[in-house]
Amino acid sequence: MSAAPPPRSVEVADRVVATLFRRAEEIARLSLVPCGRGRDWTPVLDRVLASRLGAFPVMLAGLAAVLWVTVVGANHPSAVLAAVFSTVETWLDGAFASAGAPAWLHGVLVQGVYRTVAWVVSVMLPPMAIFFPCFALLEDLGYLPWVAFNLDALFKRVGACGKQALTMSMGLGCNAAGVIACRIIDSPRERLVAVLTNSFTVCNGRFPTLIALATILTARYGLPGVGSGLAATLVVVGVVLTGVSVTFGVSWLLTRTLLRGAPSFSVLELPPFRWPRVVQVLVRSALDRTLFVLARAVKVAAPAGALVWVLANVHVGGLSLVGRLAGWLDPVGRLVGLDGFILVAFILGLPANEIVLPLLLMGYLSAGTMVRPDSLGALGAILAANGWGPATAVCFMLFSLLHWPCATTLLTVRAETKSAFWTAAAALIPTLVAFVVCGAVAGVARLAGV
Repeated sequence: MSAAPPPRSVEVADRVVATLFRRAEEIARLSLVPCGRGRDWTPVLDRVLASRLGAFPVMLAGLAAVLWVTVVGANHPSAVLAAVFSTVETWLDGAFASAGAPAWLHGVLVQGVYRTVAWVVSVMLPPMAIFFPCFALLEDLGYLPWVAFNLDALFKRVGACGKQALTMSMGLGCNAAGVIACRIIDSPRERLVAVLTNSFTVCNGRFPTLIALATILTARYGLPGVGSGLAATLVVVGVVLTGVSVTFGVSWLLTRTLLRGAPSFSVLELPPFRWPRVVQVLVRSALDRTLFVLARAVKVAAPAGALVWVLANVHVGGLSLVGRLAGWLDPVGRLVGLDGFILVAFILGLPANEIVLPLLLMGYLSAGTMVRPDSLGALGAILAANGWGPATAVCFMLFSLLHWPCATTLLTVRAETKSAFWTAAAALIPTLVAFVVCGAVAGVARLAGV
């Protein structure tokens, strides 16, 4: 690796670019005549979005608004899709019975492959169909470059690139899409930093689990006078911000160890705000993002469903393979505030984060197939019966945020980096972070008697 340029060169480059833009603005001001068609709101918005008082509150408000629209808007479509898939499953049960198919074939294909794919589609499709268009509308509006601009200084302090803010935003929809978005970063070193840390951004596959646990946690231990819905929203936003903080910390560590080097300077052209082209944006986001990511997730989830069914229904010495694996991993799980069944659920949920919670319930209830509870109250009762307390819920949410990426994201990392080493690093780095953070939280909880 060539020697990194001294930091002074970056400052000089920044000054040269700033001088060029000031000169361009001066020429434009002397050459252009306002047409008088109305007030230009761009300078006003520029002052607000670039100010120290307005920039970050606007970003947080925008994030909260997109998350709220995604969560609230996806609930009903997800329930409808789940009901449709349940009806189809009932029909498949009857068809297999009429055909005299063996029980194991019905179990593998219907209770394994079909049920897993149905769960992934019903959970992933509605949030992606809402989030990706919202993200694309903000992009077409011209706001996302401001996000990168406002975060550029923070990323430079940790040796990364401000454009990583855009890849993190894309990761909110899907980490695989976020990894692909890292192509916009010119520096190979900084692109790798963004790829390796994108999994710390909460994707839509983890949002349903985090929202369910946050709702249960705040309903049982919420603050007096604060509505459970508002409290749960604040918890989820806190989890997202925790992921952002971890991204900065790991980026700082990577740029001083594996990926040393001086941060490159980037010229961000801030386009004028304009009304988004709604139809074009909706079509593009549906075809290029939503359907692409969903198809890749289904390809991974289908064979995983068959494997999960086999592991849950093959018994050795009176215990299923899932139960035996949970017993082996239980000491490790207890060390980080979890248990063996939770770790098994995350391991078997590698193909898709959406199936982690159903897998956990399958283990707790000793069921041979994935289980979906009737309500959040029923889910909370099952978790409490298996020894869950507030510390367990917090550690579970942190582990869900920080653990290894899903198989779809890892396959995307392999395709983007063309390197088995960096793909392994993309899996091992978050795993190590998850165990260290959860172990520390569990240790503090034990000392506090929680």
